[in-house]
Amino acid sequence: MTFILFFGVALVLLYDFTNGFHDAADMIATAIASRTMTPAVAIIIVSLFTFLGPFLGGLAVADTIGQFVVIDHTEMYIAQSVVLSAVLAAISYNLITWKFGLPSSSSNSLTSGLVGAALYALGSSHVKWGITALLDGHIEGFMRVVTGIIFSPLAGFLVGFLIMKLFLLMFKRLSIKSKRLFVITQYFTVSWLAFSHGTNDGQKGMGIIGMLLLASQVYPTYTVPDWVILSCASAITLGTMFGGWSIIKTVGFRIYKVKVYHSVADQIGAAAVILSSSLIGAPTSTTQVVTTTLMGVGAGEHPKHVRWEVTGDIVKGWLFNIPSSMIMGAIFCYLLIKILG
Repeated sequence: MTFILFFGVALVLLYDFTNGFHDAADMIATAIASRTMTPAVAIIIVSLFTFLGPFLGGLAVADTIGQFVVIDHTEMYIAQSVVLSAVLAAISYNLITWKFGLPSSSSNSLTSGLVGAALYALGSSHVKWGITALLDGHIEGFMRVVTGIIFSPLAGFLVGFLIMKLFLLMFKRLSIKSKRLFVITQYFTVSWLAFSHGTNDGQKGMGIIGMLLLASQVYPTYTVPDWVILSCASAITLGTMFGGWSIIKTVGFRIYKVKVYHSVADQIGAAAVILSSSLIGAPTSTTQVVTTTLMGVGAGEHPKHVRWEVTGDIVKGWLFNIPSSMIMGAIFCYLLIKILG
C-alpha cells in the first residue's frame, strides 16, 4: 500500500509537471509573438504567479475533481487502480500531443480518463453525474466538469471578441503612446493569466491526490492536506519554467499575426474566464480558453485575420481528446487491476 501510494503521488506530480509544461506555452505565446516580452522574462513571471495560484485560489476545483467519482467502501486495489489510471491516461495524452506540437486539454484528459476507469472498474453508479441536480437548477458532480469543458472555451471566444471590439472603439488609431500603454499593461495581464491558471490547473492534481489518499485508506474521508497543496504548486511551477516551444509556435504564430493589443486582449479575456471557472469549482482547460479567446480577438478585429484551418486542426485534437482518454483510462485500469489484484 505504501509503495503504491508513493508511486501514485509521484505520478500525479509528474502529471502536474507536464500540465505546467503544456500550459506555459499557452500563457506566454502571444506575449512572445507580439515581440513585447522575452521568453526568459515571460517564463519567470508566469512561474511566480502560477505558484501563488494554488495557495490563494481555494479548493473548489480540487473538490470537484476529487469527489465526482465515488470510491468509498471500494476494495483498496480497485480504488487505487481507478485513480492511477486517470493520471496515466492524462500523462500519456499530454506527452503524445506535446510530441506533435498540438495544444491539448489536460483537464479533458484527466477527467475523461477518470470516467473511463470508473466505468470499467466500478460501473456508472459510482459516477456522480449531477443530472438530477441540474434539473433542480444546481450544477454539481460531472455536470460541473462538463460545464468547464464545454462552456469555458465558448465563453473565451465571446469575451475575446467583445474585448477586441472595445479596444477598437477606445483606440481607433494606435499611437506610439497607446502602444507603450499596452506593453506595460501586458506585464500585469500575463501575471493575472498565470495566477488564474494556478487557481484552476494547480488544483486538479490536489484533487487526485486527495482521492488517492482516500483510496489508500490514509484518511477516512476525502482530504487535501497542506503538503499536497505545496507539492502540486511546486510541480506545476517547475513544468511551467521549462515551457513548450513547439506549442508556442502553434498558438502564438500560426493562428494569425499577433500584435501587442491582441496579446493583451487575449490575456485579459482568458484570465477572466479561467478565474471565474475556478470560483465556481469548474475545471477548465487553459489551452482551450487561451486559444478560443485568441480566435475571438482575431474575429473581433476581422474574421479573415484568423487562419481557420489551423484552428480546425486544434479543434479536431480536442474532439479526439475525450474518447481517447476514456479508452486509455479503461485500458490502464484493466492492466493495474490485473497487476495489483
